[in-house]
Formats: sequence, C-alpha cells, structure tokens
Amino acid sequence: MTREPDIDVAIVGAGISGISMAAHLRTMCPGRTFALFERRDNIGGTWDLFRYPGVRSDSDMHTLGFRFEPWIDEKAIADAGAIREYLDRVVTERGIDRHVRFSSKVVSADWRAGEALWHLMVEDAKGWQEVTARFLYLASGYYDYDDPHDAQLPGLGKFGGEVIHPQFWPEGFDYSGKRVVVIGSGATAVTIVPAMTDKAAHVTMLQRTPTWMAAGPSRDELANRLRKWLPGWLAYWLVRQKNIRLRHHFFRKSRGEPEKVAGYLTRLLREELGDSYSPEHYLPPYDPWDQRLCLVPDSDFFEAVKAGKASIATGRIAGFEKRGVRLESGELVPADAVVTATGLRLSLGGKIAVSLDGRPVDWTQLWFYRGCMFSGVPNLAIVFGYLNASWTLRADNNAEYVCRVLNRMADKRADVVAPHLPEDHDLEEVEPFPFSSGYLQRARHMIPKSAASLPWRLNQDYLEDCRDFRKRPVDDGVLRFAKLPSSAAEAA
Repeated sequence: MTREPDIDVAIVGAGISGISMAAHLRTMCPGRTFALFERRDNIGGTWDLFRYPGVRSDSDMHTLGFRFEPWIDEKAIADAGAIREYLDRVVTERGIDRHVRFSSKVVSADWRAGEALWHLMVEDAKGWQEVTARFLYLASGYYDYDDPHDAQLPGLGKFGGEVIHPQFWPEGFDYSGKRVVVIGSGATAVTIVPAMTDKAAHVTMLQRTPTWMAAGPSRDELANRLRKWLPGWLAYWLVRQKNIRLRHHFFRKSRGEPEKVAGYLTRLLREELGDSYSPEHYLPPYDPWDQRLCLVPDSDFFEAVKAGKASIATGRIAGFEKRGVRLESGELVPADAVVTATGLRLSLGGKIAVSLDGRPVDWTQLWFYRGCMFSGVPNLAIVFGYLNASWTLRADNNAEYVCRVLNRMADKRADVVAPHLPEDHDLEEVEPFPFSSGYLQRARHMIPKSAASLPWRLNQDYLEDCRDFRKRPVDDGVLRFAKLPSSAAEAA
C-alpha cells in the first residue's frame, strides 16, 4: 500500500469540465474521494466570469449540456444566467457542492514517483496548503482568466472615452446614449453588438476581416415538442443526436466542398440582410470553418444592422483619437466607448507549474494520448474541448474514460498509470489545430504534439472518438499500469 493521500482525485476547476468529472466519479467510482479546487468564489467557470451584455452560449444546450442531465429550458441558445442555474442544479442535486473548495488556487503540482502521489500547493484564505492526491484532473478550461490577448492597438492611450475588455466588464457600466465601437468580429463581438443597441446611441463592429456568420433560432421547436410527448431523457437524447450529426455533417461538408458551402452561406446572408449586405463586410477571405462559424440567434445582429442601430466598419486601425478610431483608409469611426473584443489568450492547465520529481514538464515535448493524457506523464488527465463542436462533448467523454481508467487501476491494484511511447516510435506529427483562428495560432508554441491517427491524436471528430472509446479497451497495451514497490511505500 502507498502512503494514504488527502484525496484520491484532485479536480482543478469547477466549471463544466470539473463538474462533469465530479458527476462521473459519483456514479462510476463511488468509493473514490475527490475535491474540486476553484480559484473563484462561484462555480461555472466561463459562465460565471463573463458578464458582458448578452453573454450566451454559441452552441446549442442540447450538446453543451451534459449527457447525463437533460436541458429542459425552451431556449436552446441560452444566456449565461440560465446556464449557471443549470450548473447549480447539477451540483446541488448530485451532492457535488460539498466537494468544492472555493477561493483555492492550485499554484503547482509535483509528482513524487517514490510515493505515487501528486503534491499540490494550494493558495487559499488560510495561506498556503499542501494537498496530496493520487490522480490530477486539470479541468480549468483553455484560456487565461487573468490576461486576455493584447492586440497592441496603436495609440489606444489617446482615446478620450472608456476602454473595456469583455473579460473584465465593469459592473453597472452605463452606455446609454453613447456611441460604442466593438473591436473584433468573433462570437463575443457578434453577441455584444446587438445586446448594446438597447441603450447605446449606435454600436459599430470594427473588424479587420469579416467572419462567416449564420442565423439560427434560439429555440429548438423539435425539442420543445418532443418533451410534451416523450420522457424527458428520451427527448433530450434524440435532439442531442440530431444536433451532433447535423453539425458534424456541416463541418465535413465545409471541409470537403468549401466553395459550395461558402456559396450557400452567402446566399443566406444576402437574403437575411437584403440591401444591407456588402461583400466587404460579410465575405471572409477564408473558407467556412477554417475558423469557427459565428451563430446569430434569431437574427439579432442582422436585425440591428437593418434597423440602423448597428453597423460594420471593415479595415485596419491606424490609430486612436480623442473622439474615435482612425482607420488606415482615413475614415474616422466615432466613439464614446471602445470594447476590445480582440480575442482570448490560451493557457494550458490553468498555468499550474507541473513537475515530475521536481523537473518542470515541457508540454511541447509530449504527445496527446486519447485526447486527455500525455506520453510518459503518470496519473494525470486534462480537458481540451472540441473546437468544431460543443466543449462538453469532449468533457463528458474524458470524464467517463478517466473513471474507467481509475476502475482498471483498482482492479489491477495499480498505483501508477501512464501512456507509454517508446523512444524509437515512428509517429508522424501533424497540426493539432486544423484551424486558422488567431488565438489558436498564437498558442501553438505551448501545445503538446498530436499524431496523424488515434490514440496519439488530439482529434476534432466527436463521433470517431466515441467509436474509439467503445472499441479500444482501457488496458490497450499502450496504457501501462504499475505498482509502487513495497519497500518504497514503506519508506514513504
């Protein structure tokens, strides 16, 4: 027997990924002790952090929701408040709330091979605490909560109005009667622009290049009808499968026939916008799904543009002046307030200093294994959600898989588990992110390696991953299980 740890599983983060892992542990590994270390004062992660106007999901909640907890609200594209209520319900009803340690920041994690334990240094209200755990599950999301991307906007200090980043939206900010410029063209900007037209004098989305957009209803009428006639779990499962497959089909179509899909999306945009359509503002210089497609629920962004409450300006920024933004074309975009929706900064594992017997882990020299573990790293898993599908799909898959690993460890009386990759392997390294989005390319220097095929690939195909998890056994010969020598255990 090894030295008894404080807990069996340490989960870092109490957002969607951490809650999914905790729920799976409760049902699949009821004998395991665990704790969720949440650096903030509330659960929810992204959905509690972001407070900008209109903040909502950009994936439908029948796939962004957990596979084990049906989404029953009428709106499938939900605002952050509804998502927080859903997460609160899951945490409370499943008894996860008493396992959450709030205001607890995991600063470092060192694996001690002689003990087969992770030693975590945790900063909380009491100061510094050391916590030991058998298994470390990093569920802290994939972006930096402290430092968003700095787009280095030239001359921003010369602007005479307020400058706000969506990640740090000030409580009570009054934009009534103000001319607002939102810099960016991704999901955050497309959400903020129509939401601010309720009180702003005018809102302009200033973009360097256009983004592919598509309108869709915020309510899934099929889901709402099925819930009236079928058991809730069955209605949820059917709609979930429908949405997964439709999105999968559209992504594959976009990659296989990009010109046809581009033509289709352009026709929809022309019909939606009528005389307000302009290729300059709505025709991107890249193929559909080379970057994430922006959802416009209930056409709110397009309706704001057609009503004259919002507009788009396309061009590069030359600088800022007291009363607005000057473009390289010479045009001045007037502004009383600027919102810098210029993107996120990726972070791996919540910026925790991870080490093995005191040696810092260099993630870039490791290979992804089954989308959540890493070559040669013992008793550790991470969640890095899909980029072309809902985040929760991978979070649920990973949580279930890791619970199966833990149960297999128990069967074999193993203390250590790690993917084994021989030094003379012939894996071909491929691009882990087959997308051109700036936030992904900026983070390329910190991301582990991905192979051309499973199980050493960070896959972007949910259905293929599901088949692999069903068919490939946990004990596949690659995942190595080991016992701590009794002499080492006694010495520890």
